[in-house]
Amino acid sequence: MTAERIVMAEQEKPPPEANGIERYDTPTLKHWGPADEAFDGMSETPRDVVLEMGWGRLLFAHTYQDPGLLAEVLSEEHENKRDIGFYIRDPHVVLSLSPHQLFLDPSHTYRLDLGRTIDAPATAGYTIRRAESRRDAEGMNLIYSVHNMMTAENDFILEKKDDPAVLHFVAVDDRNGEVLGTATGIDHVDAFKDPEGGSSFWCLAVSPQAPYPGIGRALVEAVARVFRERGRKHMDLSVMYDNEEAIGLYERMGFVRVPVFCVKRKNPFNEPLYMAPASEIDKLNPYAEIIVNEARRRGITVDIIDAEHGYFSLSFGGRYIVCRESLTELTTAIAMSRCDDKRVTTRLLAAAGLKIPDQIEATSEEKAYAFLAEHKRVVVKPAQGEQGHGISVDVRTAGDLKEAILAARTYSDQVLVEKLVEGMDLRVIVIDFEVVAAAVRRPPVVVGTGRHTIRRLIEKQSRRRMAATGGESRIPLDSETQRCVELAGHDLDDTLPEGEQLQVRKTANLHTGGTIHDVTDKLGDSIRKAAVRAAQVLDIPVTGLDFITPDTEGDNYVIIEANERPGLANHEPQPTAERFIDMLFPNTAPEQRARVQHPRRHHT
Repeated sequence: MTAERIVMAEQEKPPPEANGIERYDTPTLKHWGPADEAFDGMSETPRDVVLEMGWGRLLFAHTYQDPGLLAEVLSEEHENKRDIGFYIRDPHVVLSLSPHQLFLDPSHTYRLDLGRTIDAPATAGYTIRRAESRRDAEGMNLIYSVHNMMTAENDFILEKKDDPAVLHFVAVDDRNGEVLGTATGIDHVDAFKDPEGGSSFWCLAVSPQAPYPGIGRALVEAVARVFRERGRKHMDLSVMYDNEEAIGLYERMGFVRVPVFCVKRKNPFNEPLYMAPASEIDKLNPYAEIIVNEARRRGITVDIIDAEHGYFSLSFGGRYIVCRESLTELTTAIAMSRCDDKRVTTRLLAAAGLKIPDQIEATSEEKAYAFLAEHKRVVVKPAQGEQGHGISVDVRTAGDLKEAILAARTYSDQVLVEKLVEGMDLRVIVIDFEVVAAAVRRPPVVVGTGRHTIRRLIEKQSRRRMAATGGESRIPLDSETQRCVELAGHDLDDTLPEGEQLQVRKTANLHTGGTIHDVTDKLGDSIRKAAVRAAQVLDIPVTGLDFITPDTEGDNYVIIEANERPGLANHEPQPTAERFIDMLFPNTAPEQRARVQHPRRHHT
């Protein structure tokens, strides 16, 4: 599919800035000189250029002479799309023509001079290439959804696989073909015969589950090298003003600020960018934020009670409900206590005919040792607690069992010892007694570089996990991590060989560094029915059931616990927040749901 083009007139180059301030060249339409063979023959000035991107349109504002036409085209944005007017030199003029519909995007524009040498990206463990298959397109959109970015139709991405103007890149795991990151490049010469010989970079996003460092930088370098090899002069990008991590990366790579701007249309997706956020709402964690954003989108009144601990109230049409993240007043104290005490949970589920693992309460060392002798490998966990605290998995010796029991007792006086069941750690979200989402949780893994110690790799992985989850996920450098590393035959201060993968925790809990991978479409009827039945037995309207299973589509499983306050944000792009609000305020449920996402501060 070729780029859509609309045409008008040339914009003149602005004068240099005064007062000794360093001036960067604003994008213009002045031709490169006749000696510039790469652009010889481009005598026709491009005008009023619009490029379809799948998630919306890019309007190259420096090709518009009439700011009124630019404002008009931006105001014609289609529903559930996100148009961007880029290279706007005089945004105040454009905004004055449509102040109720348009706003100035709070982002900076950066430029990389492609005349400089660009190193080949280091990509140990993964490969960067053009998107070429439906699996690639689906992987790209999954990453967009997780980062609350606009998605593009899979067919649109596939149509562009050979397009020289719009280049979709993916970073693909060499082990399994999973898409770990994505970026888009626009070749301005191929798109609209840009006499400046420019290019631009868009939609950088890396999976929060990616096990390898440096994927974002490698994608930027890969796209820049392609444009440099084509003879392009520069590559521009737009980045949110407060995205310090991304800005730091770009500046280290040699990008410099240029004084051009973006203008966008006011719509539900962009609302957090032009409406001043309430200071308390801004302090909510991702689990409360996803619910509050969905409520606000529907016109439900939100009052923050305690942002630090995730308490807020929702009111609409005379109905008033207090929530702590996904826990609400609809969950009774009895239902909550059934989930809180794992002994009660398993007894109730077993009585209902649901499968649970063999389990005892460690009331004496002798009893615990006898259970270990019988089952050889066990799990030790506090009878009460959450977020994976105090849990030791794959305990095999009497000494480790004693230490594990002591660690669990720091969280609960009662400790459970449970038979280790091999299989995938599966979390199933049930809302209003219907399965809404399911995801496999995997323990944290580090990948050796041949240069860093295991301790250093864990620290680096923790920083990436914290950045990807709003500070909710990190790998503790504690005795349990040390035990798991030693169980694999290593020490924390060993240097892990390049490419070698090491699982550094046995538990897959997100809060201790685990990653989560959506399998909702692959959930079999047996597990689906067991999850609904478990929620009914516990009489709880919102819960996260933890299963161990060798096959998400099979009927072999055990349920190991139930969570009365599951993290709904962990299951994007599944509609967990939508179904949650549907349950609380059914009159606000749209007849046909079109997912409207709310951006956090991320790369444009």
